[in-house]
Amino acid sequence: MSYAIIGFGEIGHALAKAFARKGIEVAVATTRDPKSFAADAAAIGPTIIPKTLAEAVKADTIFLAVRFESHPEVAKALPDWKGKTVIDVMNTQVPLQELDGLPSSAFIAKVFAGARLVKGFNQLVAAVLGQDPAVHGGRRVVFLASDDDGAAAEVGALAEKLGFAPIQLGRLAEGGLLVHARGKSWGHLIFKDLLRFDR
Repeated sequence: MSYAIIGFGEIGHALAKAFARKGIEVAVATTRDPKSFAADAAAIGPTIIPKTLAEAVKADTIFLAVRFESHPEVAKALPDWKGKTVIDVMNTQVPLQELDGLPSSAFIAKVFAGARLVKGFNQLVAAVLGQDPAVHGGRRVVFLASDDDGAAAEVGALAEKLGFAPIQLGRLAEGGLLVHARGKSWGHLIFKDLLRFDR
């Protein structure tokens, strides 16, 4: 299984730290030349590999961590997203009516047609997401929502491997709304920092 993070801002850096902590190789890419952020990647760890966008989208599992308005440019990087798992880590305050009345991830799923889309890792602010998820004997929770149970399970297994405690919220139109920033109306679980203690 190969992994990539598209977007190397605060959230992209936080995700890269999670991979580096566990020594798992992950490609990082933006629309810029990888040489321009190679030093930043190296500072996080040797398993963080700068690549071009065209190279990074060859990964099996792709974290979409760009600004929401930049996602169409990423979508164009592949003619067909079939067989890819895309984890939507983006947040937006674009009103639902501008997204055809859909939660942002359901809207993104249409743009990345063919991909298995999972909403996840987005309820934590970057400063928290970048910290070690092992806290006081518990593990930091990440919420996941998807219309594809298999993809949700696979991303849940990856979250566990990265040290997080995944909680499945169900489908995008249900659980996805709980972690969606909806204009002035916020999902009940957005930006909640919770721990799970396994007994």
